[in-house]
Amino acid sequence: MTDTLLLDDFQHEDGLSNVGTHWEGLTDRVMGGRSEMQFSRRDSDAGPVLVMRGQVRLENRGGFIQARLPLDPGGGSFDASAWEGLYITVRGTPGPYYLHLRTRQTWQPWQHYRAPIEVQPTWQEQFVPFTAFEGRATWRRLDVSALKSLGIVAYGEAFEAEIEVSRLELGNRPIPVRE
Repeated sequence: MTDTLLLDDFQHEDGLSNVGTHWEGLTDRVMGGRSEMQFSRRDSDAGPVLVMRGQVRLENRGGFIQARLPLDPGGGSFDASAWEGLYITVRGTPGPYYLHLRTRQTWQPWQHYRAPIEVQPTWQEQFVPFTAFEGRATWRRLDVSALKSLGIVAYGEAFEAEIEVSRLELGNRPIPVRE
């Protein structure tokens, strides 16, 4: 097994990730909220990136925008048990941002596992260990052998969100040297 597995570096102009799936956009509007978002792939000074931006609003019990990547092209689950966590290379407007994981056991829309990520105006590569993810609306422990999707989420406060992601991968510590 390799030290890392690239999930997406946004090189494919058709939006196809390295795991063979496409990103999806979700907002709190699915439950009556008022948040607005746009997400797209674009070229930046760092190369191709995923950009998610929008207004996170708290009205009507809202409060999130999300770009989500299914991890299995066939709709099944993905076994990430060979890795310790996720690497993300990110920059943007500071605010409350999270990585969300869903598994075969999180079938209700409000169930997920989340871990915070730090977003600053300059590029940062962060390692988020699976042990940092906490369950929301579930009592089950995170089962990384049954991952369904990964989400990048702006959540919990009213703010103008803007985040760019240039790379996402599964990996083990320490941060690998990039060529």
